[in-house]
Amino acid sequence: MSDTPPPDGGWFERVDADDLDGAVEAVLDGSAETPRDWPALAVDAGYADSEAAYYDRLHEVTTRTLRREVRRRERADDKQVAHAVRAMDDAERVANELAERVAEWAGSLLDGDVGAGVESVRELTTRTPETPTEARVVSLAGRVDDLATERDDLRGFVESRMPTVAPNLAEMAGPVLAARLVALAGDLETLAKKPAGTVQVLGAEDALFAHLRGHAPSPKHGVIYSHDAVRNTRPADRGSAARALSGKLVIAARVDHYRGEREPSIHEDLADRIETIRARAEVDE
Repeated sequence: MSDTPPPDGGWFERVDADDLDGAVEAVLDGSAETPRDWPALAVDAGYADSEAAYYDRLHEVTTRTLRREVRRRERADDKQVAHAVRAMDDAERVANELAERVAEWAGSLLDGDVGAGVESVRELTTRTPETPTEARVVSLAGRVDDLATERDDLRGFVESRMPTVAPNLAEMAGPVLAARLVALAGDLETLAKKPAGTVQVLGAEDALFAHLRGHAPSPKHGVIYSHDAVRNTRPADRGSAARALSGKLVIAARVDHYRGEREPSIHEDLADRIETIRARAEVDE
C-alpha cells in the first residue's frame, strides 16, 4: 500500500483487497473534493468484482474502523478519569452502606458503643475476635476499610491526572468536581460542546424531569453546587452564581479540549463575576 494515495482517489486506491488494516487507515486518512461513483471506480480499479462486493467490503471496513475508533476513544485520558471518579463514588457509597450494616451488627454483639460511619467501623479491624461471629464482624469491617482505602487512592489518582487532562477545568472546578462533570457529560469533548444552561444542571436530572412534569420547581444547579462559588453564596443569589460558574466552566472545557493550554483570564473573569454577585448582599443590607 502506498503512503500517498492519488489525489481525490477512492479510499480503496492502492489497497489490497485482503488488507483490512490498510483499508481502515485509508478510510481514516482519505478525503475527496467531490462525490464520485465509488462502486464503479472500485470495480474498475480491481478492488471488487462487483458493486455488491464493493458494498460488502465497505461495510466490513467501516465497521472495523468504527470499532477501532471506539476503542481509541474509550482509552483516552478523559474517559479514564471519568471511570476513576465513578469508581471512587461507587466505592464511597458501598463503604458507607456496608459501614451502617457493620455498626448495627457490632452494636448488638460487642460491649461498648460502636460509632456509626466508615472511620468508626475501620477501628474494628484492630480488634481480635473471640468468637466466630465476632470474626465475621471484624472481617466485614476489613472490607469497609478496603473500600475506603480504594476510594482514597482513586481520589488521589483523579487529583493527579485531571490537571493534565483538563488544566483550566481542573483549576476552576477542582479536580474531583471537574472529573464528575466530564463523567456526567460522557467525555471532555461532549462537555465542551454543551450549552452553559445544560452544564449548570448536570447531576440534577431527576429534579429537572420532575420540574418538566410539573411536580417541582426548576433546579438552579446540579453537582456544581459543591463549588465554593455556589455553595458559599447566599441562597437568593445562588442561581446567578450557578449561571456565571457554568458559563465559565464551558469556556474552560472548550479551551482544554481545543487548545489544552491554561488561560488565566477566564479564572480572573469568574472571580470578578462572583465578587460582583456577592456584593449584592452588602447593598441589600
